[in-house]
Amino acid sequence: MSRHPHLAILGFGTMGQAISAGLVEASGYPAGRIHAATRHPAAARARAETLGIQLSGEAAAAVKAAEVVLLCVKPKELKGLLAGLRAEGALDHRPLVVSIAAGTTLEFLTANTPEGTPLVRAMPNTPCAIRRGMTVLAAGAGVSEAQLAQARALFEPLGRVMDLDEKHMDAVTGLSASGPAFMFIILESLAEGGVQCGLPRAVALELAAQMTLGAASMVLETGRHPAALKDEVTTPAGCTIAGLLALEDGRIRSVVARGIERATQVAAGLG
Repeated sequence: MSRHPHLAILGFGTMGQAISAGLVEASGYPAGRIHAATRHPAAARARAETLGIQLSGEAAAAVKAAEVVLLCVKPKELKGLLAGLRAEGALDHRPLVVSIAAGTTLEFLTANTPEGTPLVRAMPNTPCAIRRGMTVLAAGAGVSEAQLAQARALFEPLGRVMDLDEKHMDAVTGLSASGPAFMFIILESLAEGGVQCGLPRAVALELAAQMTLGAASMVLETGRHPAALKDEVTTPAGCTIAGLLALEDGRIRSVVARGIERATQVAAGLG
């Protein structure tokens, strides 16, 4: 497979556009080798033209010419889409198929694609749109290291990429894909606390967001456990420990952890 294979992106919503932009603008992927297909191409025409990629409503035509197919449609739409592609023989040449549909297993993909089709399940998150994302990949049986590397190359311009066994993918969805929404609520709450204490709202929000970005970066860049970093901020009889105890009164640890658990349970049923 070439360094820049012909790529078909089926579904050109938030993630389809983010991946296309990352490839073209951040990694130098030739726009002419990307063909996006969506049921409503007029709505995304301007974005496709800005990127210089082909956009149409013809999924089968895009797939027939592709070496790699990226499925960016909703889980409930996937079975019908694959059935249509199979009926038209669009997958008969066995391209590498990468699906980002939440809760959709490799077993399901295997049952709905021609025998021998190389399959990779991927779970990106919305910060991919600003190239600060996290994507986890799970390879199907028979996927070569070269094919897995090709799948990684689709997401590396968008942030970090990790390989995991498929058994972890629902938890990945609950934590990494749903997690930004949880963090937005926490950020909003932090800012509200600042407003309560007299800060202008815009100032409070900027402080909360930059503080969160810095704290997360410290964990990633130092490799240290969050508890150890927390202890360095928490001086005896200080303001930080007072605030932490108030948060613990509200069972913050168990509430957040249970939120991830519940999101994971729902993710498992989406496919």
